[in-house]
Amino acid sequence: MDSRIEVLKADITRLNVDVVVNAANESLLGGGGVDGAIHRAAGPGLLSHCRTLGGCATGQARLTPGFKLPARWIAHTVGPVWHGGDRGEAQLLQSCYRNVFECVQGLEIESIAFPAISCGVYAYPPAQAVAIAVRTVQSQLALREAPLRVLFCCFDAVMADLYRQALKA
Repeated sequence: MDSRIEVLKADITRLNVDVVVNAANESLLGGGGVDGAIHRAAGPGLLSHCRTLGGCATGQARLTPGFKLPARWIAHTVGPVWHGGDRGEAQLLQSCYRNVFECVQGLEIESIAFPAISCGVYAYPPAQAVAIAVRTVQSQLALREAPLRVLFCCFDAVMADLYRQALKA
């Protein structure tokens, strides 16, 4: 298996990948942070399409076209809000990554970009979230037959360093 994991500091809306992952809210109708940026860059077609999906529960994922993004697809997933760690947050965050892979199963894709799910306004402790993300993505890649390039796309250098450290462990 020739899957590769890379970390970069970039604007996820500008990446030329097959799938970008949106850290969405349950309505799927846009919000702040990554969600708002993806909705703005994708254009009004994304909002119209998302209105037909009926939302998305925490830990689940939904797939839409990329509309005006360079990416062909958007996998929307709803990360957990951090409440101290005793409300199943780790399992829900792990489910986000697993369900994104399930969503894109069957698509002929070569690349996917993940933001730091739940690390913004949902206040998940970054080091814990990164450890879950790396572990879950690595286990999902091990199950795939076709190689896949995975990008952990970070808003800042601090988060990128956390991913790089986790990948070395």
